[in-house]
Amino acid sequence: MKKNIRLIEVCSDLGAGTRGASFGFEALEQMAQQEIANPFRTISAKRCHIPVPNGYSSPFARNIETIYQTCHSIANEVHHSINNRHFPVLISGDHSCAAGTIAGIKMARPNARLGVVWIDAHADLHSPFTTPSGNMHGMPLAASINEDNKQCLRQEIDPFTLHFWTKLKTLGNITP
Repeated sequence: MKKNIRLIEVCSDLGAGTRGASFGFEALEQMAQQEIANPFRTISAKRCHIPVPNGYSSPFARNIETIYQTCHSIANEVHHSINNRHFPVLISGDHSCAAGTIAGIKMARPNARLGVVWIDAHADLHSPFTTPSGNMHGMPLAASINEDNKQCLRQEIDPFTLHFWTKLKTLGNITP
């Protein structure tokens, strides 16, 4: 049985300390066009708009305002896809985008129990309170489960960082 899917492309590397992750989707797309026959009945693709990083940034959560805006956009796209009976497949090299993906699923299915298979070299459970680098790509799972990990506190954070961190943790007004 063929499935309807919606590819959601997020060309972002805001959450990492170096550039490069934003090129991942384009490389996969080119490879797929050359190698893979289309197994899907309907594929709709959506490129999420990534704002220029000009919002508030913190040494404990770099580009946090812009990443919040990006995750908000992603959450809305995932929510829209699910409500239109499309299986959302988000492709991004930036781990911080996962917070938006999970929020979008929670928004579409607020009463459902959500399971996530997390395949990564680390758990991405840091928060602005615990991060040694300030890179947001190490924080999406903590944001998704509304966890500050203050038992591992490394630093106090300023009110603006706390404001955007709280917004990211409660994206879609749904928290665990």
